[in-house]
Amino acid sequence: MDFGYRGQQLGLPEEGSGSIARPGRRLGALAVDWGLCLLIAYGLITDGYSQATGNWALGILLVLSVLTVGTIGSTPGKRIFGLRVASVHGGRLSLPRVALRSLLVCLAIPALIWDRDGRGLHDRLSGAVQVRV
Repeated sequence: MDFGYRGQQLGLPEEGSGSIARPGRRLGALAVDWGLCLLIAYGLITDGYSQATGNWALGILLVLSVLTVGTIGSTPGKRIFGLRVASVHGGRLSLPRVALRSLLVCLAIPALIWDRDGRGLHDRLSGAVQVRV
């Protein structure tokens, strides 16, 4: 059975701006964001690396995601990799949807369950899609 290209069911283009973000870019953006959060936690909050550093970094990731996706549509990592988070209906996500999406990303498991369009469960539950800029 042919399902078409990723994002076709959402009315998104197959390639270029507005198309579904590829997994490699999304993981790269998350790695940049996580590294930034670890650096902030290590340098500003804790005296050295410990389990507490990772816990603080997770909290910082949550706040960073809510603030940046809620205002400009992308985290620093997503901006570097040319990605943005949008509503499946077009435009920005509402603040409650951004908060839900960010919380689900921090739980990790929803972000690891993807559909055939390459959208994680966190994106599906919040009505979001990650697209190329």
